[in-house]
Amino acid sequence: MTANSSDKIKLLSAASHGSIFISATVIAVGIPIAILMISDDYIVKENAREAINFHFNVWLGGIIIGVLSFITLGLLGLILAPIWFIYTWVLSIWAIIFCLKNTEKPFRYPFVFRLL
Repeated sequence: MTANSSDKIKLLSAASHGSIFISATVIAVGIPIAILMISDDYIVKENAREAINFHFNVWLGGIIIGVLSFITLGLLGLILAPIWFIYTWVLSIWAIIFCLKNTEKPFRYPFVFRLL
């Protein structure tokens, strides 16, 4: 593996996981989907799949928190929303750091339902 291909793996993998930071827009999941489609590298593809799965989990968690918040007139939302926000950011930053340091294996989020 050349330094150039290693840098490409790092960049595309980190971009896949970093797309969660613009997740307020549904089109943010398009970044890892596009990377999954254009890349030929196994590690990049696996990181893109994992990022897509994480997007789905973040959305599902947001929906659940929204429903619980509505039912409890916002009380559970005040507690759960900040925890979910921190969980999302910490795991995403961890994934980016992992991808920038390791091009040998894909990052796997803990406690994530995998659809892909």
